[in-house]
Amino acid sequence: MRKKVIFRGVALPYLLLAPQLLITLVFFFWPAGMAVWQSTQREDAFGLNTEFVAFENFTDLFRDPIYLNAAWNTVVFSSAVTVLALGSALFLAVQADKHIRGAGLYKTLLIWPYAVAPALAAVLWLFIFHPSIGLVGKALAVIGVQWDFRLNGGQAMTMVIIAAAWKQVSYNFIFFLAGLQSIPTSVLEAAAIDGARPMRRFWTVIFPLLSPTAFFLLVVNLVYAFFDTFGVIHALTRGGPGNATETLIYKVYVDGVQNLNFGSSAAQSVILMVIVIGLTAIQFRYIERRVHY
Repeated sequence: MRKKVIFRGVALPYLLLAPQLLITLVFFFWPAGMAVWQSTQREDAFGLNTEFVAFENFTDLFRDPIYLNAAWNTVVFSSAVTVLALGSALFLAVQADKHIRGAGLYKTLLIWPYAVAPALAAVLWLFIFHPSIGLVGKALAVIGVQWDFRLNGGQAMTMVIIAAAWKQVSYNFIFFLAGLQSIPTSVLEAAAIDGARPMRRFWTVIFPLLSPTAFFLLVVNLVYAFFDTFGVIHALTRGGPGNATETLIYKVYVDGVQNLNFGSSAAQSVILMVIVIGLTAIQFRYIERRVHY
């Protein structure tokens, strides 16, 4: 029987909600409001005076080829990181869910990368792909591949995609494995008795039952690729070479911290926030229809 808590007044419920509301107000609505206000301002070179310029910071951005290049880099980077991280994690979770010797050890080792800090993960991949001392870098040179991510933009983007996706695979793996283990064995046995082969069982039985988990991870991974990959990019390439790996979140840092153009940086933050809210709304509006709870 479901129990309900009944309050005699409204004071106690509001008091219990107050800490969460205060945290949301201080750490989300207030910074977001300041970013929106700052995006309509323009400061002089010394930061002493500000001028209200309405939407001029936004129009300047959409005429800036460097900003448009960063937007395209973000599309490529976010799509590749999401697909690679989700696909790899699902494959590993399916393999770890099988009855094999040492499965517990494999699961533990696959979870470890999630505890590695983004900057440390970037340094790890830097040593692996370094053209002079890295294992992969030297192996590519032996087979004749001219590998140098410091000079080649495509190679630099490939390296940051792999590093960022690797950092997120463990997180996805935990959720996929939990989802796989929650599927009743009787359902899989019934499908096997009906003659469904392993691949057909996966696409017609297992994957539809995993769709709520996959949908949740799709949203989380896109947000991760947009907002939480600054450390990896900064440690590996610093947006280079030639802005080849400069994404929207990294350009916010460059304009705000390095160039001290606070109005443009705030406008970029607002655009980034609108993009992520829009993507999340689209996912809930259209993709969630294909999710079976």
